[in-house]
Amino acid sequence: MTITIYKLESTLERFTISLSDELAADFDQWIEARGYSNRSEAVRDLLRKEVETKRLNQDQTIYSVATFSFVYNHHERNLAERVTGHQHQAHDLVVSTMHVHLDHDDCLETLFLRGLTQQIRDFADKLSAETGVRHSALNLIPVKVAALHYAHHAHFHPHS
Repeated sequence: MTITIYKLESTLERFTISLSDELAADFDQWIEARGYSNRSEAVRDLLRKEVETKRLNQDQTIYSVATFSFVYNHHERNLAERVTGHQHQAHDLVVSTMHVHLDHDDCLETLFLRGLTQQIRDFADKLSAETGVRHSALNLIPVKVAALHYAHHAHFHPHS
């Protein structure tokens, strides 16, 4: 399966906005702190984020890739087994996992997920609700699924 991030613009359109001196100064500090070279790119990134957030909230048939990270105490009664069980039940969503031992008791797990946005959210909610799971965070990125076959050098490569 090949995936690409939505491309929101194909041509650029110029427009003007007016800001108070205080808001403009705050925005310029924000731009500098994040390393943007100009206001335009910063505004484009902010708009993209808002558009994607709205799309994710309104259209649950959108495909997404995601990271879901959480901390848990591996000594919690059968929690590690329950977490692993949820991952196996959702094997169609879970692409990969990374497990980090934070200390003697706590582990950080990051899951890389791919699928329908609502299914990813439901899965993350189920894991977050497990007793002993804490500090969970889901980061969704909407994508469109490209063709499963494409041409290179006049011959085809199947992809799954």
